[in-house]
Amino acid sequence: MARAASTSARARSHTRAGTRTRTRHRPSQRQRRRRIVAAALAIAVMPILAVTLIAVNAYIATTTAPPAIEKWDDQQRANAALIIAAGRDLGLSPRDQAIAVMTAMGESSLRNIDYGDWETSGVTNPDGSRTTSIGLFQQQDAWGTRDQRLDPYAAATLFYRAMTARVPDRDQRAPTTVAHLTQINRNPDHYARYWEDAVVMLESLTGEDVGSSG
Repeated sequence: MARAASTSARARSHTRAGTRTRTRHRPSQRQRRRRIVAAALAIAVMPILAVTLIAVNAYIATTTAPPAIEKWDDQQRANAALIIAAGRDLGLSPRDQAIAVMTAMGESSLRNIDYGDWETSGVTNPDGSRTTSIGLFQQQDAWGTRDQRLDPYAAATLFYRAMTARVPDRDQRAPTTVAHLTQINRNPDHYARYWEDAVVMLESLTGEDVGSSG
């Protein structure tokens, strides 16, 4: 009898142990909820990541960049892409967008800098006051707030609005002349050497044709 009781006790002990083992491996309701939430987040985030990757590949062609834009680094190309996006959002033509990219190339080398001619060369305005140029387009205080001028998209928008107002016949003018009349800089031919690069930049980033007008 004692042996039977001992055997029965061991069996119960094994049964209880087995039950405890199975209970430990079974996920709790909280764990199941966490797994469901994690799976839902993964499903929600994946399309966003995919769209972001497509946008990056479309706007910054790092591996297939033509020789003409390889000399511009990723940040410069990203700034060009923002300039192009601002022009596209305003419904402007690829040529207008290329003119804006050309202008930023000539003004800041597509660098969003927080200083300008006064700091680098002591350049003053015609009235003798110090210049306040900053940003991609080296815009002075009259163009907008400091935050606007240091925001590539906003600065480009300021440029496009000035261009469309000041040069309504820009399609009949040389790109460098359009930029000159918009920026009101000293040398009307200053931007001409950047036109080819600007065209290649735009066509490489967007796949659109600027056309033969130049």
